[in-house]
Amino acid sequence: MNRIVVVGASAAGLAAAETLRREGYDGTLTLVGDEPHPPYDRPPLSKQVLAAEWPPERVRLRPPADLDALGLDQRLGVAATGLSVADRTLRLADGSALPYDGLVIATGVRPRRLPGEGAHVLRTLSDALTLRDRLRPGLRLVVVGAGFLGAEAAAVAWKLGARVTLLEPAPVPLAHAVGEEVGRVLSRAHLERGVDLRTGVTVTEVTEDGVRLGDGREVEADEVLVAVGSLPNTEWLAGSGLTVADGVVCDQYCAAAPGVYAAGDVARWHHPHFGVRMRIEHRTNAAEQAMAAARNLLNPEAAKPFAPVPYFWSDQYDLKIQAYGYLRGHDELTVVDGDLTEGHFVAAYRTGNHLAGALAVGMPPKTIRHWRQPVAAGASWGEVAG
Repeated sequence: MNRIVVVGASAAGLAAAETLRREGYDGTLTLVGDEPHPPYDRPPLSKQVLAAEWPPERVRLRPPADLDALGLDQRLGVAATGLSVADRTLRLADGSALPYDGLVIATGVRPRRLPGEGAHVLRTLSDALTLRDRLRPGLRLVVVGAGFLGAEAAAVAWKLGARVTLLEPAPVPLAHAVGEEVGRVLSRAHLERGVDLRTGVTVTEVTEDGVRLGDGREVEADEVLVAVGSLPNTEWLAGSGLTVADGVVCDQYCAAAPGVYAAGDVARWHHPHFGVRMRIEHRTNAAEQAMAAARNLLNPEAAKPFAPVPYFWSDQYDLKIQAYGYLRGHDELTVVDGDLTEGHFVAAYRTGNHLAGALAVGMPPKTIRHWRQPVAAGASWGEVAG
């Protein structure tokens, strides 16, 4: 290969570029990104950056010297607008075209939005800094969506003295991801601190004075943050020849077509261990999948399936939430250490007859680490909870 292009100057994109160089690729390596910034870390945006605990430059993933050492042809601030798999050509917003021998797609996701103007979203560094500048004691903040992102932002805003209203359409926040029992524990963390958590409510639009609910009522706010999920950035792939369905559809090797691989939030791949197609929007997965995709791109004859044990974490108030495995669609949850009522526990999750994952809330990191291997090994439920 003489030219490899990585689309997406993200954590996944950077990991792919670094892996390619580390594995010995010395040809032209182009990194395309729609933001003007070099690759930076996104998880701190809703935590340390929003709380003004970190300066913006601290989220840079690598110092300039390390990026220079990779010898990248950087095309930052220029979005990809089209792709022809047949011609092996990428089109950019500045009108240029890039031929490639190998391609890694790591274009990530973008926030879903609601009708109306003036609401914040929280995906980019600019988003975080704009909202951070507005937060102050006494400010009325409505957060739409009590998923991980919305809950983290609500916790930071509360810590800064804002009056927070958290609106969630589901009866129990995060129940789809971690189960109702754990969802109730996390809900209690908001309620105990005086956050106005309202569940089972639908927001239809953002207004000049706040938001309008499905029943016509309005909730007044000085600022509104919409955190109702995300959409994979795949529109630019229309007519490309790739299969797109809630992400770039890949096989177990992260290949979307000959010479084309995808990684990170935008990739929907077949996980051979869990037997389903999945798209994971977690930081650890972005880096691991990018490394696997880069290696398989360079040596497809010796390609290895990408079969990680998914890992995610979240910080909300004084609680650290950590989990290994694929928890969605589980059949049973059981507490194996600690106590739900005290908010410090480890829960194991069963899908079928096997351990699907484990989650810890308010426990030391070492408490959850030893669960990784049983999940990877597909341990039987009897071994865990028997």
